[in-house]
Amino acid sequence: MSNQQRFLSLDVFRGMDVCLMIIVNSLGSYETAWSPLLHAEWDGFTLTDLVFPTFLFVVGNAMAFSIGKYEALGHAEVLKKIGKRTAIIFLLGYLMYWFPFFNINEAGEFIFRPISHTRILGVLQRIALCYGIAALIIHYWKTKGAIYFAIAALAGYQLILFLFGDLSMLGNVGTSIDLAILGDNHMYHGEGVAFEPEGILSTLPSVVNVLIGYLTASYIKEKGNGYETIARLMICGAALLLAAQWLDLFAPINKKLWSSAFVMQTTGLDLLILPVIIFVIDHLGKKSWTPFFEVFGKNTLFIYLLSEVLVISLYWIKVGGVSLYSWIFDNIFRMAGDTTGSFLFGAWIMLTCWIVGKILDKKGIYIKV
Repeated sequence: MSNQQRFLSLDVFRGMDVCLMIIVNSLGSYETAWSPLLHAEWDGFTLTDLVFPTFLFVVGNAMAFSIGKYEALGHAEVLKKIGKRTAIIFLLGYLMYWFPFFNINEAGEFIFRPISHTRILGVLQRIALCYGIAALIIHYWKTKGAIYFAIAALAGYQLILFLFGDLSMLGNVGTSIDLAILGDNHMYHGEGVAFEPEGILSTLPSVVNVLIGYLTASYIKEKGNGYETIARLMICGAALLLAAQWLDLFAPINKKLWSSAFVMQTTGLDLLILPVIIFVIDHLGKKSWTPFFEVFGKNTLFIYLLSEVLVISLYWIKVGGVSLYSWIFDNIFRMAGDTTGSFLFGAWIMLTCWIVGKILDKKGIYIKV
């Protein structure tokens, strides 16, 4: 498989994930949205639950091509690059949740949002931590170490959950750790209580998504993209899915806890989807559909940040006492119906970001961290 083909498959896979991620993060109304576009309330699994772990998986894919370049720079330089990239992505996530840094009260006065009530962890922060931890594991322990860590992390995490609490939102040990270290005011409150779905303890199993993505791309690099490689990847995916269903019987698939069964479920699906994309692009030669997703795959982090800032801004701007976000949905997209309109609103946000990405792509501008 040539480098061009290899990167095309990965760009398309990453782009498809970012495309769906933007849509599900910016629906017009979550009360009327199609159920596959919503996260499972607690135990269970939906299409939307696959989006974030797949992003971690493709982070691992990319590492298989970048980490080798780092190794040639020397030990100190490798640690410097990993640390810098981890810190920048983490800081971007922290600032994104703090944005726009102030509120407007009823008197029209600007009130600074205090640091004491900012959310510390979140999606980009988890990506940063998982990247940093996975990169260090690969740098020091190589492929064997990555495999051993993945097994130990999944087994150890589930054992910790069983031994030191229960599997409820407030009763699991991860929430206790987050409350003790982060504090109530620095946690997510979207569930109505202080609960951090990207918490400290659940970062441990989420690193496995990155490592499996790395191992997958490394295997493809070594063995090529032949039918045997595709078949073996899909067999591994099917095996992980079966393991997830078995584990689900007593340790449920749960995204918000990032349970071990959830890791197996999501990586299993990724190992089925990616080989199909490789087969369609590299074996069937069907590439006419790929340019759209390549745009997302080439400026992934920037486009994701753009989508989040756009959504936050639309919520922040008020029109007639309601957010501009709600006003646009109610007066334009709801005309297509509550459910369809909700999806079309998310698609509109996605396409807006795609246009910006396309302009950058045409100008040859690729924003990397």
